[in-house]
This record gives sequence, C-alpha cells and structure tokens, in this order.
Amino acid sequence: MHIVPFTFDFFSLETIQALAQDYGYWAIFFGIMLENMGLPLPGETVTLVGGFLAGSEELAYRWVLSSAIAGAVIGDSMGYWIGFYGGWPLLLRLGKLLRIEKAALANIREQFSQNADKAVIFGRFVALLRVFAGPLAGIARMPYWKFLLCNLLGASLWGTAMVTLAFFVGRLIPLTTLVGWVAQFTIAAFILVILWISIVWWLERRTPAADSSN
Repeated sequence: MHIVPFTFDFFSLETIQALAQDYGYWAIFFGIMLENMGLPLPGETVTLVGGFLAGSEELAYRWVLSSAIAGAVIGDSMGYWIGFYGGWPLLLRLGKLLRIEKAALANIREQFSQNADKAVIFGRFVALLRVFAGPLAGIARMPYWKFLLCNLLGASLWGTAMVTLAFFVGRLIPLTTLVGWVAQFTIAAFILVILWISIVWWLERRTPAADSSN
C-alpha cells in the first residue's frame, strides 16, 4: 500500500530532498527553525530527509543531528518570544490559517498552562503542537529559563529519534513510506491529545454542575 506523506503541496518530499542535497545542513537548520518559530512548514520531513541522506552518506550524521537540534531550539525560542509579545491575537490568526477553531485553541491554551513543561518536551512528537509549543509557552508566561531547559531536552530527544530513525530505517524502506509512517504517528498523537483535552474539559464542566445540583 502506498502511503502519502503529510506535507504541504508547495513543499513536496522531492522538493525538500532536493533542497537538502543542494544546501545541506543549512536547509535542515532553517527548515526546522522556521517551523519551530510557528510557521506551518514540514520540519519533521526535513529532519527525516536529513537522516536519510546521512544514512546514504551524502551528509554526516553528527552535523545533521546538530543542525536539527540547533534549529529546533532557536526556532522554538523565537516562537516563545513571538507568543510572549504577540500574544493571543497572533495565535488566533495562525489558528484560522490552519482552520483550528477558537474554542479548541482556548482549551489547548488552558491545558498547556497546566502542563507546559511536558508539552514543550514531548509536544515535538505531536502534529501541530510542535508548531505551537513555543508561542503557547510565551502566551502562558512560562519562565524562560524553564522553557529553555525543556526546549533543549525536547529538541535533543526529538532530533535524535527522527535523525536516527531515518538513518537506519531509511536503508530498508523507501523514504516516502518512512515519512508517511511518522506522519501517521504524529497525527494519531495529536488526536489523542485533543481527546484528552476534551475529556478533561468535559469533566471540569461536569463537576461544578454536579456540585450545584447537590
């Protein structure tokens, strides 16, 4: 079965691979940095392409990993300050571009503020949350020193997992299939996060109603 990777039409897998081959580590660094600033770019695919090219010895593994981590940390830090100073109105405009309802963003913001450290570390493995984690941390006024530590840890875990996966598994299966599998995993993780937020929100609304009836 052919699996279509989740990328934007103007950045097809072939285009990303060509850019990585032409511009090497800079393409990886800037692609990931721009996504982590909050722009809807396929940074995950960029990372997998970098790891794949390292596995085929077109690029060096250590520099692909370093570029991925550096781009993620710097981009997320910029996203943090955009969220800190730009605030909620900017997030609403980005949400509208991605067709995410305001109520859904409000729920995410509330749950994020209560679980900011976990969201920054593990949010990289969740579709869309990786894009919004930095700005949301800024909006939630998460202390920057704490954000930076979580950001560095999350970027290192994510970068190592994605680059290493593509480095080894890319030798066994087509890159298109690998990107599709990872995309499906991150989308599934996103759905689970949304379900969790919805359940918590429903329980919080149900509890006051139950208390008032008593």
